[in-house]
Amino acid sequence: MGQPFLEIEELNKGFGGLRAVDRVGFTMGRDEILGMIGPNGAGKTTILRLITAILKPDSGLIRFRGKDIVGLKTWDIVNLGIACTFQNMRPFRRLPIIANVMVSCLSPRAMKRGEWVKKVEAKAMDALEFAGISDMALEKASTLSQGDLKRLEVARAVATEPELLLLDEPFGGLSPAETDLMAKSIQRLHKGGRFGRLHSEGPAMIIVEHKLQQLMKIVDRIIVLNFGTIIADGAPEEVVKNREVIEAYLGKGGA
Repeated sequence: MGQPFLEIEELNKGFGGLRAVDRVGFTMGRDEILGMIGPNGAGKTTILRLITAILKPDSGLIRFRGKDIVGLKTWDIVNLGIACTFQNMRPFRRLPIIANVMVSCLSPRAMKRGEWVKKVEAKAMDALEFAGISDMALEKASTLSQGDLKRLEVARAVATEPELLLLDEPFGGLSPAETDLMAKSIQRLHKGGRFGRLHSEGPAMIIVEHKLQQLMKIVDRIIVLNFGTIIADGAPEEVVKNREVIEAYLGKGGA
């Protein structure tokens, strides 16, 4: 058995007296889509911020492809092949959305992926087409709805050509029809289709999401967090039957 694609060991992060992440550890393979769920405040987004070096852990290890990445800068993490979207979106609001994506296309990692990526505008349009908003390419980011801003975030992340894509509530703010389209796009990207055309395989993914019905359809495995601790880790059909998971969402006696 080879080394894990991503390995997290005894990860801890506190804010004052609150332990947001408490001795979290898990591994994932190169070909996985991993879902991460739990009640509000369970530590899900904090883990994504620790992986991407936006936050520094109090202790613990994070290894990507066998390399210890704790202590690196966020831009170093991106250039290693990890990209992330977050709930709090911060686009360049005065710029057209295609310009927002073109910034991602100019990252050192993206510029090394092949001759065609040097055609920055074409690559940015490809990312926007993947996210389903290419028809709005010349609109200023300040004019976008919450759902379209979410899709812009995905396009910006995808444009860096990641090997590991972290998605924080990608379905948030989307209508049922938009959610279905986004789910299909995520699956297509993971399989190496369309935007992942330079690769034989698309990126591995960690998806934090509250829309569980949609999430369960596209992930291979689910990790459940509660009060900063992993309480379940397994296939979706196993996790939904876990008594501790049911109690975390519904309280004791919930069914």
